Amino acid sequence: MTLEEVRGLDTVPESKARMQKAGKALQELLLSALRQGCLTVGVYESAKVLNMNPDNVMFCVLAADEEDEGDIALQIHFTLIQAFCCGNDIDIVRVADVQRLATIVGDQASAPGDLHCILISNPSEDAWKDPALEKLSLFCEECRNVNNWVPSIPLPE
Repeated sequence: MTLEEVRGLDTVPESKARMQKAGKALQELLLSALRQGCLTVGVYESAKVLNMNPDNVMFCVLAADEEDEGDIALQIHFTLIQAFCCGNDIDIVRVADVQRLATIVGDQASAPGDLHCILISNPSEDAWKDPALEKLSLFCEECRNVNNWVPSIPLPE
């Protein structure tokens, strides 16, 4: 039985409304983190932060458009980041709209077009309580319960 066949047996269907709620929560979280100065943008910058202080990272977003799917180097980076996040209990999602992500986070990228990985960190030693983060954490937990370790969600228009 393949992974796709196992996913077909999921008991919790990925409803469109549920996915849209997760996308809205992600947008809210990104905007909130941006205001707080808690975003790390870019694959290499994110890898540095994950290496130096993984306990401070609360959430990870991987983004790739269709043309990025053929970029082997980027896919290797994604695989390594995903493995590191899963190994360190960092919630992680994928989005397929880099342009929409760019409009949400603005000009935060250190290199033009490097919005493929965004980390949301804790701004202080106190736990940062954000309702959107709690919604996304619950969504990610539900996805992991049906063996979807890196769910892909749409961003709202």
